[in-house]
Amino acid sequence: MKLFVSEGNPHCLKVLAALGVTGVQCDVQYVNHEERVVPFLSRPTLPALLLPSGLHLFSSNAICRYLFEVSGKDSSERCNQWLEWEATDLQPALLQALHMAVLQGKGSEVSKVLQGPLNYLDQSLSKGNTPYLTGEAVSVADVVLWAALYPILSDSSLALGECKSVKTWFDRGAAVMCSFQAAAQKVLQGKGLQGMKSYMQRQPAPQSSQCRDTQSCNSNPAEGEEGERVVSEEEMEAAAVTFSKGLNACPLATNRQHPILPQEGKRNLLVTSALPYVNNVPHLGNIIGCVLSADVFSRYGRLRGWNMLFVCGTDEYGTATENKAREEGLTPQQICDKYHAIHSSIYKWFQIDFDFFGRTTTEKQTEIAQNIFWRLHKHDFLVEDTVEQLRCESCQRFLADRFVEGTCPHCSYPEARGDQCDKCGRLINAVELREPQCKVCRQTPVIRSSKHLFLDLPKLEAQLEQWLDKSTSTGDWTANAKQITRSWLRDGLKPRCITRDLKWGTPVPHPDFKEKVFYVWFDAPIGYLSITANYTDKWEKWWKNPHQVELYNFMAKDNVPFHSVVFPCSLLGAQDNYTLVNHLVATEYLNYEDTKFSKSRGVGVFGDMAKDTGIPSDVWRFYLLYVRPEGQDSAFSWADMATKNNSELLNNLGNFINRAGMFVTKFFEGCVPAIELQQEDKKLLALVGWELQQYIQLMDKVKIRDALKHILNISRHGNQYIQVNEPWKKIKGGDTERQRAGTVTGLSVNIACLLSVMLFPYMPTVSQTIRDQLNAPQSCINAMLQGTGTFVCALSAGHRVGTVSPLFQKLEVDQIEALKKKFGGQQPEDEPPKKKKTAQTAASTQPAAVPAPLAEVAMVNGVDPEKAKQLTLAVTEQGEKVRALKAQKAEKAVITAEVTKLLDLKKQLALAEGKSPEPAPQKGKKK
Repeated sequence: MKLFVSEGNPHCLKVLAALGVTGVQCDVQYVNHEERVVPFLSRPTLPALLLPSGLHLFSSNAICRYLFEVSGKDSSERCNQWLEWEATDLQPALLQALHMAVLQGKGSEVSKVLQGPLNYLDQSLSKGNTPYLTGEAVSVADVVLWAALYPILSDSSLALGECKSVKTWFDRGAAVMCSFQAAAQKVLQGKGLQGMKSYMQRQPAPQSSQCRDTQSCNSNPAEGEEGERVVSEEEMEAAAVTFSKGLNACPLATNRQHPILPQEGKRNLLVTSALPYVNNVPHLGNIIGCVLSADVFSRYGRLRGWNMLFVCGTDEYGTATENKAREEGLTPQQICDKYHAIHSSIYKWFQIDFDFFGRTTTEKQTEIAQNIFWRLHKHDFLVEDTVEQLRCESCQRFLADRFVEGTCPHCSYPEARGDQCDKCGRLINAVELREPQCKVCRQTPVIRSSKHLFLDLPKLEAQLEQWLDKSTSTGDWTANAKQITRSWLRDGLKPRCITRDLKWGTPVPHPDFKEKVFYVWFDAPIGYLSITANYTDKWEKWWKNPHQVELYNFMAKDNVPFHSVVFPCSLLGAQDNYTLVNHLVATEYLNYEDTKFSKSRGVGVFGDMAKDTGIPSDVWRFYLLYVRPEGQDSAFSWADMATKNNSELLNNLGNFINRAGMFVTKFFEGCVPAIELQQEDKKLLALVGWELQQYIQLMDKVKIRDALKHILNISRHGNQYIQVNEPWKKIKGGDTERQRAGTVTGLSVNIACLLSVMLFPYMPTVSQTIRDQLNAPQSCINAMLQGTGTFVCALSAGHRVGTVSPLFQKLEVDQIEALKKKFGGQQPEDEPPKKKKTAQTAASTQPAAVPAPLAEVAMVNGVDPEKAKQLTLAVTEQGEKVRALKAQKAEKAVITAEVTKLLDLKKQLALAEGKSPEPAPQKGKKK
């Protein structure tokens, strides 16, 4: 790795501080402020980190975070919050303060500018009761903030007020980060603030805080855009030369030939999506977390020319299937057949393009799982032990971990599962749960003993850690995947039971355990291998070929430890040259509005319901990918979906593509006109080329949601270009103006063609529709994404387009409100207040449910403390929803409907508290 920094640049202090603290080996090169280190950026951007892969990082905070991750120190959620605060709150004020102090000689006024951020930091440090921002040890947040504030806090001439906690923290950091002092001297040249003068003179004057807070000062309010980039002459010329090359030398896209096998000299990617349970219908969160994310990456990889195999299938064994069969009066196999067909149908409608979608109830599954079992047994990685288990006497069966629920013994979360707590992430033995319940019948289970086989994880721990160090440092593991894996390793691994007292599962072949089956989390990941084996008898070329194959696993975060610890240990212990995961891609959770998906309560959209809404699957794909929970939990919102459809798809993307095609049809008789590039056109080519480069870099790293924003940025550039040039006016002018209209039209329709290619992983039907309307050559589909990715002229002068028509339809308010109501479930709050009050009063008089003294309190003036508590939470949640909609600038009718609900909840709360539901008149106002 090579780190490029410049003297006098305050942002370089951060990365040098991070380098000193982490000890990462990296070549540091000092360059001039004006040197363009990152080739595709139009202006000098330092610091910049050149990675071994040839890619660049050029955000100082991103570089710091990367250095910490490389050294094995992941960013916590709290760290990320501080980094965001530093970038959005502290930096604008800090840059203004430095500009004043260094260039204007107004050091005495610096305290006014920085008072707010410093006070916030001081209060947070004083309340934290820890020496550093996020705990007992220095984190990336401490390094970034410390380095950002170094020029200001190290200058004794600046009066910055008290801020005792900040000063204590800063001095403590200076002692710890002593290795950074020399680098700070080098960057500031021993001149303190004045060492930055040369750098600051080259920077634009920062906006005042007043201007930043006003909407009118935001010259570019479009979401996801950071203001127009400055494009150099060289960049414009290079983009024009590239564009003019056309598609001549580009290979034709070819159909896949099955079976797909690894090829010499190609990048061979094996993509798996976590196997969905066969006992239920997947909801939107399941779909975005696994199959849809994997599908987008697979489609993109094929465009890049990589050799891809994408497999998935239904996970069909275990207690969940047995219970579902009992509920529906079918055999387990009939349940598997029924729901496998349902899953297949749903994924087909969502256009999930598997190379093979299989299942785990196959002979290959038994064969491969038992083979791995015997190899583990042969190498002494299995141990026997007698364990205590929970058994439901009512259901007459031992309970699988996920069919026990109770209170977490560690954090007291009331809905912890029998294997893990979703809140604190700690592993749990089901018998440790407080107040356990059988999830099937809600009876309290009893403890019974049973002999089982365990995978000896402690014996495999050294091998696992050695492999993890390599895989996490060279592969694209998401931060949460690394963090969850390390939390498992932190306390030391324990033997993991791999057998269960069930009937429906892969049989354990050992004669002493012939009445048992394999535990689902030993058995299910082996399904990737058996599904591939059912696809091709040459499956070992994928699964026993780690030097030629890269394995990508896609899943939600709750599946991480089984894919990063248990499954790899099984394969490592088998000692059969298995392919292990190189890139573990885990999402956070997608919620539904402000709650969880619930089939039983009718809350949320499930896969089999989406097509009944009348909204095309491409629009569902677009919105789910737009809100993909990449770094934190996110929520599906009907109001937001309508907003994004109407603004981003209809008014931005669809509007540009439709106009570009219509201009060709209307003004040029359906043939693309000649293009004569002027400087303005070359600038647009450079901007579009830069957005394409960003898209490729992000998609290569599986940053699917972030990459989508660059597609939308391109169509924004295109719309602005059309508006400024007004080809509908110029076409009516003289030859020069008509030629200009032709160039604008020709360039626009070529950008539309590029967008169709970039959209293909996200919206495959829309992508094909655009290419059909433009009559685009087949070779364009992958030509512009091969190699480093270039924007070339795909539709040359004289090319005839097809019939152009609108791509998207508006989602109306009444339509969205009806859908929201349909999928909102039946909540208790829907009952009329009077009826509920009567029911509550009647319930409060029942001595079995409420002790007499409490009943008397509850009946005074109709007060219901328990109901008031529930409604207080409901009011808070609804208030947050209203604020969020206002911040998103949702349509007025949507906001009004939610405000009405909020007012109704407040009235119900007043009744439950024994108050008047009408607001009290305010002083000085007429009633």
